[in-house]
Amino acid sequence: MAASPSITRYLTGITTTGTPHLGNYVGSVRPSVAASRRDDVQSFYFLADYHALIKCDEPARIQRSTLEIAATWLACGLDPERVTFYRQSDIPEIPELTWLLTCVSAKGMLNRAHAYKAAVDKNVARGEDPDGDVSAGLFMYPVLMAADIVMFNAHKVPVGRDQAQHLEMTRDVAQRFNHLYGEQFTLPEAEIDDAVALLPGLDGRKMSKSYDNTIPLFTPRAQLQKLIAGIVTDSRAPGEPKDTEGSALFQIYQAFASAEETEALRRAFAEGIAWGDAKQMLFERIDREIAPLRARYDSLMADPAQIERILLAGAEKARTLSRPFMGRLRHAVGLRTLAEGTGGGKAAQPSKAKSASKMGFKQYRERDGLFYFKLLDERGSTLLQSLGFKSPQDAGRVIGAMQHFPDDFVNSFADQLEPVDNQTALAAAKVLKTLSQADGES
Repeated sequence: MAASPSITRYLTGITTTGTPHLGNYVGSVRPSVAASRRDDVQSFYFLADYHALIKCDEPARIQRSTLEIAATWLACGLDPERVTFYRQSDIPEIPELTWLLTCVSAKGMLNRAHAYKAAVDKNVARGEDPDGDVSAGLFMYPVLMAADIVMFNAHKVPVGRDQAQHLEMTRDVAQRFNHLYGEQFTLPEAEIDDAVALLPGLDGRKMSKSYDNTIPLFTPRAQLQKLIAGIVTDSRAPGEPKDTEGSALFQIYQAFASAEETEALRRAFAEGIAWGDAKQMLFERIDREIAPLRARYDSLMADPAQIERILLAGAEKARTLSRPFMGRLRHAVGLRTLAEGTGGGKAAQPSKAKSASKMGFKQYRERDGLFYFKLLDERGSTLLQSLGFKSPQDAGRVIGAMQHFPDDFVNSFADQLEPVDNQTALAAAKVLKTLSQADGES
């Protein structure tokens, strides 16, 4: 499951409970799409519809939001061939892993989660039962988030500061699991970029659905102009100098404009530009960037079946990693076929548990843009090394086929593997059979 040392895995989840707005675009979508094009990055993007169930009990809203968010990312340039783009609920290994992690998660740690504590504090302040209306889903949210992250052994997870605690919890849970069952998971790091713009909304507060002050990203052109006209400004008349500091209008413009354009508006503020003229400049600048994306978005929204195909293809790409990894994890915790023998307990055979954990396939992407895999024995030594594949799906299909036909892999896949001697081929066949048995239990 580990990526090449030269490749960093990034993972981003988007909860499917709302309609994307300009703040989402500037703070998350635009920088994430740009980052996904880097050659040294392997990106995973998912629609967190299981997480949405914690916050929303309106099925139609969740479905609509899933469609809108998927269309938004695709319209803004996310390339599903280059990244792994999937719907959380299409990966059955995630809820299974959530249970494995639940069994090693300390309740005391979960008691300290910000979202749970906030709900409890709110109830206490009202003189109500501390756990009144608090669902187990809200309480277990950090464990589901941990499963999302460690399932794909992400190195970096871009989050806001309010989510940093959950990343620390993910690391704690992963460390506990690794301690009990061998080194399975990479310990992820939170990527917090304080330079990312936080756009003010129509009333000057942070743009947020909670404040009902958002500007929907792909609202029709006429509605966009109307919303921008409603941005709160002060009472200074045309000709009076205006402050850029604290101006929501100026901050939004700055998030879209070049340095030269921003400086030009700064001078216009100092020279007393009329608020109406400033709002028109803001509208034209935003619409110039968003209009071509809006056209693509409208086309995608008119063809939900196309988005569904893209998400299902992304799920299959993701599952080329999650299926064999889940088989390995089941084997590690003792959910094994009885034909393997019982062996000793955890305390009796710690070294065996740790060495077995090194066995398996490792997939990664090299700087040439191709995808590779290697097969490791129980000591972590390389038995087989693949040649390059154009996509992770191609590599995953060969991995799956090799596990189905372990005795004949040399003849069947010789043109996709680096040459091996007979002794190594026999050792590799033995490992493939072990992995096949473990995967068959998943």
